[in-house]
Amino acid sequence: MPLDPPFPPTEPRDAEVSLGNTRLAVDLRGGGLRELVTGDWHVLDGYASGTVPAGRRGGVLLPWPNRLRGGSWRWAGRDLQLDVVSPASPNAVHGLVSAQPFAVLAERPAGVTVGAVVEPRAGYPFRLAAALDYDLAPGRLTVTVRVRNAGDAAAPFGVGMHPYLHVGADADGGLADASLTVPARTAMVVDGGLPTGENRPFDGAVGRIGDRRLDDPVTDLVRDDDGWARVRLSGPAGALELAVDGSWSWLQVFSGDTLPAGQQRRSLAVEPMTCPPNALADGADLVVLEPGETWSGTWTLGWTPA
Repeated sequence: MPLDPPFPPTEPRDAEVSLGNTRLAVDLRGGGLRELVTGDWHVLDGYASGTVPAGRRGGVLLPWPNRLRGGSWRWAGRDLQLDVVSPASPNAVHGLVSAQPFAVLAERPAGVTVGAVVEPRAGYPFRLAAALDYDLAPGRLTVTVRVRNAGDAAAPFGVGMHPYLHVGADADGGLADASLTVPARTAMVVDGGLPTGENRPFDGAVGRIGDRRLDDPVTDLVRDDDGWARVRLSGPAGALELAVDGSWSWLQVFSGDTLPAGQQRRSLAVEPMTCPPNALADGADLVVLEPGETWSGTWTLGWTPA
């Protein structure tokens, strides 16, 4: 044995990209968005390096977003069981990669690609290779998620991401003064975050958020002529526009009411999703890839300082 037997590397924790006065930090634990700052404006409500954020802040949600009732589902004649959060919250939540190490696959002058492999397990017996391309341009971040079936059988999955948009509210409740427009016409009715089987009309012209509590999966997205749907949020720091291409047919809008004190209702999670809660069990809007096939989806975040 060597005199100094090796340990696995523990650094770096982040992949960092900058352009002008804008800086992006991608957390290599989970591959998500840890921090996005332009000037002195924290465009994303992020978290400190090396910490575990509440509310899956900035996270990559793969191979399913949101909740799966009881963690149980059925595919190709097999009953499958995923780990659940706790006896008090007996659901499988937000996929499998939140704590998984991601590797830097490519670096560009104003961008980075990170990736990881989702290995098969008892509750998800499929193998997926995932890559995320993060690219900065003046006033804009572009994120492309790419997934390849690296296994030998058809693989069902869903994808989501979990950015918390911050427009200048630094105290609990400060989100009340922000103004919001969501390009959606239908909301899934949920109980405890899980579908009841009903939908309801959704008026996306929210305006001033005030004391409105938002935790809604919405769909029937209203798309512009280019096929993209655009969420707009504005506040004291400036205006944000989160846009999704046609690969994303759902959004989850969450006002942070259940987050820990010091983080409640100070930012708005706007989550691009390919499918709604409980999709693995219900089969709603799942992506299914044959071996070797790939899927990709792109979303952008643009900012205009006040």
